Amino acid sequence: MSTPRLPWNTLAPQQYKSLYAVSLACAQSSLGRRLVELVQTRVSQINGCAYCLDMHARELRHGGESWKRLNVLSAWRETTLFTPKEQAALAWAESLTRLPDGYADRNAEFDALRPHFTEQEIAELTWAIAAINAWNRMAIGMHHPVDDKPIE
Repeated sequence: MSTPRLPWNTLAPQQYKSLYAVSLACAQSSLGRRLVELVQTRVSQINGCAYCLDMHARELRHGGESWKRLNVLSAWRETTLFTPKEQAALAWAESLTRLPDGYADRNAEFDALRPHFTEQEIAELTWAIAAINAWNRMAIGMHHPVDDKPIE
């Protein structure tokens, strides 16, 4: 998979620019870029989006994230490496990404956010999760290639 199926970003430039604007707003939100990138990396793991996984892992490393935390992100519940705030955000991200996986009402995941996030931050986090799910679907559907550059 070395070339995209279609030049999707130029065929639908308004949609591309709009989703990019949402993502930029999420990156600049009150959540902090590191938490947003962490959540986006986890969602991309669940969805199996190679392009987005690579991009967000690069961003996390560039921002000082450790290889240790990146290496165990998919098993975050099994470690003590993630803060309670990060755990709540990751659980919410997983819940909203795995919609058909038996989550009846998502109350437990939502309630776990409350001690760590304001209502505004919960809304911003939910937008970040929605945006990365959309990017994952575009990148996977259109076979967006992964960058060949090594990660430091």
